[in-house]
Amino acid sequence: MTQQQADAVVVGAGLAGLVATYELTRAGRKVIVVDQENRNNLGGQAFWSLGGLFLVDSPEQRRLGISDSAELALQDWMGSAGFDREVQDYWPRQWARAYVEFAAGDKRQYLHDLGLRFVPVVGWAERGGGFADGHGNSVPRFHLTWGTGPEVVRIFAEPVLEAEKRGLVEFRFRHRVDELIVSGDAAVGVRGAVLAPCDDLDRGRASNRDVVGDFEVRAGAVIVTTGGIGHNHELIRENWPTERLGKAPEHMISGVPAHVDGRMLGIAEDAGASLVNRDRMWHYTEGIHNWDPIWPDHAIRIIPGPSSLWLDAEGNRLTAPNFPGFDTNSTMREILKTGHDYSWFVLTRSIVEKEFMLSGSEQNPDVTSKDLKILARSRVSKGAPGPVDAFTRHGVDFVVADDLPALVAGMNKIARGPALDLAHIERVISARDAQIDNKFSKDAQIMAMTNARQYLGDKVVRVAKPHKLLDPAHGPLIAVRLNILTRKTLGGLETDLDAAVMRPDGSRFDGLYAAGEVAGFGGGGVHGYNALEGTFLGGCIFSGRAAGRAVARG
Repeated sequence: MTQQQADAVVVGAGLAGLVATYELTRAGRKVIVVDQENRNNLGGQAFWSLGGLFLVDSPEQRRLGISDSAELALQDWMGSAGFDREVQDYWPRQWARAYVEFAAGDKRQYLHDLGLRFVPVVGWAERGGGFADGHGNSVPRFHLTWGTGPEVVRIFAEPVLEAEKRGLVEFRFRHRVDELIVSGDAAVGVRGAVLAPCDDLDRGRASNRDVVGDFEVRAGAVIVTTGGIGHNHELIRENWPTERLGKAPEHMISGVPAHVDGRMLGIAEDAGASLVNRDRMWHYTEGIHNWDPIWPDHAIRIIPGPSSLWLDAEGNRLTAPNFPGFDTNSTMREILKTGHDYSWFVLTRSIVEKEFMLSGSEQNPDVTSKDLKILARSRVSKGAPGPVDAFTRHGVDFVVADDLPALVAGMNKIARGPALDLAHIERVISARDAQIDNKFSKDAQIMAMTNARQYLGDKVVRVAKPHKLLDPAHGPLIAVRLNILTRKTLGGLETDLDAAVMRPDGSRFDGLYAAGEVAGFGGGGVHGYNALEGTFLGGCIFSGRAAGRAVARG
């Protein structure tokens, strides 16, 4: 089988692959899409996402009185990325500027024309490290998709499936790529194994790897869109930045399905592609074990408001700016330097009801189903949203108690490290509570809570009114054991602004393109060391669009 079978073969049927395929079919190109999972997994892990998108100076922001600009967003991006590698960060810097320009320009209209809509309240994620020119979002930029991840997938999947009916797209599911075919200096196709069928297996479930045959596909170009290493704990530990973040955690839980294994990174590198910034990762410190799991080690991330008291495994309060939702990597370092791989939230019923969101489309049925009545009951009426309430009742990481002695006793039952001292915990909480008596405070976290409530969106739906944790009127008390949740790969295949893969000598790898997480969401690391959130799906869209359009141009 040496004859060209399509204009392009797209490896991976996740969001970036769908976007690339969409752009190719708009230009009338024929595409073969191969993926090791079954058709039920079309859209990949994007389907399971909350659906947040980073936009700059949007109508949603302006309606809420948020003053944003491309200049401010670029300052935030560069301050967060911390690019410091002359060679490996060359293309990521170019991608960063291009992406911020996209987020402040064409991005919203491009998605709006495809039918995407947003929740009117803009979220304020990754609030930063405390300095104007450092890490973090200066203003709210997290635009929650009305329909969450499934809706982001739908707007690209539907036109691609229509193109399939017209004969422009051929899907080959259960086809695992094991090798890039290179002729001369150019990628001309892929070959690998056909895996045993599992058509009835639900989305996200771990599938078999039984080989029943082999295959080869030749095409004018190869676009790799296979994601990162988020479920491959062995590879995560191998690349873990110990000097920067501390010793890799012994206990990790997975925020992505089992098929996110990173295999294509090594396959592309073996074929001659440049793989850069492999030590840059984005894992979360607020992971909880899923009481109703879909994939192995299935974890959910708490997306917290700023009010929960954060303690390390020994019961000491985390230092500023390590508050909920502020600086993910700084918090990771603070937790791991204790020698333990978990921490604690201590909060009240009032805080959990208003401030806890859970990552995942399936954990937000009101927004995912686009049901206004359910949304009103879930987010506005008294009580925690249904999925959050279910975790407080069934989650192995949750402790609920009417008083502090009972709470600490429950925490000690599930601790993986030292026993917590009740008197010490009471002193920490009482010192914090004493700062609530006035409208002003020297406590940096309480100042941050007060600042957050200056933003209407936070005050109305996201940040609880400051109160004492030991005030019975806001009880019961709740403690949550927080685990390290694996998620995103921030490094990857080095690409230029056409999403063309580079070789280690700086030349283009002819015929080979990469998009999405496998390319560090563009360039081999567009985020640098830190992400501003709402940027991962957008990175798949922007880089997938670049790859599809570049190959379509020929």
